[in-house]
Amino acid sequence: MAPLHSLLDHFPQISLLDRPTPIQRLEGLERSLGLVKRGIKLFAKRDDYMALGGGGNKLRKLEFHLGEALRDKVDVVVTMGGLQSNHARLTAAACAKLGMRCELVLGRAVPRDDEEYEHNGNMLLDALFGAVVHIVPEGFTTASWADTRAQELQMQGCKVRVIPTGGSTAVGCLGYAKAALEIARQEASMGLEFTHMVMANGSSGTHAGMAAGFAAMGRAPGFIKSFAVLAEAPESHRRTLELTRQTLELLGSEQVIEPSMIAVDGAHRGAGYGVPTKAMLSALQLMARSEGLLLDPVYSGKAFAGLVADLESGLYAQGDNILLLMTGGAPGIFAYRSALQGA
Repeated sequence: MAPLHSLLDHFPQISLLDRPTPIQRLEGLERSLGLVKRGIKLFAKRDDYMALGGGGNKLRKLEFHLGEALRDKVDVVVTMGGLQSNHARLTAAACAKLGMRCELVLGRAVPRDDEEYEHNGNMLLDALFGAVVHIVPEGFTTASWADTRAQELQMQGCKVRVIPTGGSTAVGCLGYAKAALEIARQEASMGLEFTHMVMANGSSGTHAGMAAGFAAMGRAPGFIKSFAVLAEAPESHRRTLELTRQTLELLGSEQVIEPSMIAVDGAHRGAGYGVPTKAMLSALQLMARSEGLLLDPVYSGKAFAGLVADLESGLYAQGDNILLLMTGGAPGIFAYRSALQGA
């Protein structure tokens, strides 16, 4: 089988990241959590640290989705998500950069209707980037509404590409297969290997792409653990496994992925998607006050809360190097002012 970088080069893609995102040692957190004496090291892969649109993991997926769209001479990109969707914001930003029309189909996925949630954060930025925003009425799904809108645009003579929620298809997952290669190269330059990787699991594409990328390089992906924040853990596991297998098939890899190789934890999802938990609020504060870094309240905040709980439970051992994937989404903080101030 060809090396992963050669396989990825076969797919149309565009550059939305100006450089590899850095890996940063979290020494302040190591001190705060008492990890120095335990011989455990914490690192963050800063996928929030990107130049375009406020940054975030969805840009990696969009490199491949929009690469296909440009190849196919698409006029209008339509995608979907919740009101505070990071994927929607970054699709709007990327389309603005590329000179493409963008329409966003957004639904009320979180039981919130306050002014900040409806109009601040990502919602404010969607409009700033010039996207046309459609709010789906109650009783309709974002997927069906997006398909209907795409048909209307096609009847007007437009060539349309619909990108599913989170960009989480096998094509989108190629972005995180590429990220796995990036991390492997950074490990080599740092002279270490990460024994564990932790991330959030929303629409499952980030975990799946990362698992597929490492598997394609011959490294078992069981060292990756994600915390479900959208669906319940069994459904997140099923979807992650399915997407991992689809991505490997797309790459032409014959690597076999067993269910036991995909680790998804549902203990920090809370009452539902986008619903704050006490542990998440505490995790945001801990990261901010130990490292001066911002986690979002929907994804990485809950993943980091899970990591802290695992560290406190003694799950990790001396010599472990743990990598937290910070997937971005900081604009969402401003939609959660009441929850953060209340904490």
